[in-house]
Amino acid sequence: MRSIRRNLFITVVAGILVCLLWGCHQAEKNPSTQDVQADIQAVEAVSKARAAAFNQSNAAGIAKHFTADAVLMAPDKPAIKGPDAVQGYYQSIFDAYTPQLKSYYEQVEVSGDMAYGRGFAEVRLAPKGGGDTLFSTAKYLNILKKQPDGSWKTTHDIWNSNEPSR
Repeated sequence: MRSIRRNLFITVVAGILVCLLWGCHQAEKNPSTQDVQADIQAVEAVSKARAAAFNQSNAAGIAKHFTADAVLMAPDKPAIKGPDAVQGYYQSIFDAYTPQLKSYYEQVEVSGDMAYGRGFAEVRLAPKGGGDTLFSTAKYLNILKKQPDGSWKTTHDIWNSNEPSR
């Protein structure tokens, strides 16, 4: 009888340990809602920082939010790769225009260390040499990856105009 109780006790304790360990493992795989909300806010902050840098004609301020292997896919242009190319792309715009951007994410989803933001943008570019201001609205998609330091950086950025091609 004593042997049966002892075996039953060991079985119950082992079962509890397995459940506890499994639960901890699942918690690692399934971050809390609070963690996901913090990540969503961090992703939104990257978008706001990039928009602020755009409005300040700060190409380096935009490029610092891209990973080393990031891809930028602007309309009617070949894809470019890396922060230096991203900086060069934006600098060419800022050399010719004074920008004004309003943008925001309409949707942000986070899954582990990856996220995407789908958004809307309204852009005005006033030529520095004079002339008519260019205006465009666009939809865009950013893919971001959480970095080892906990920050988020853009891995892919693509957008296209809502206006018909001319």
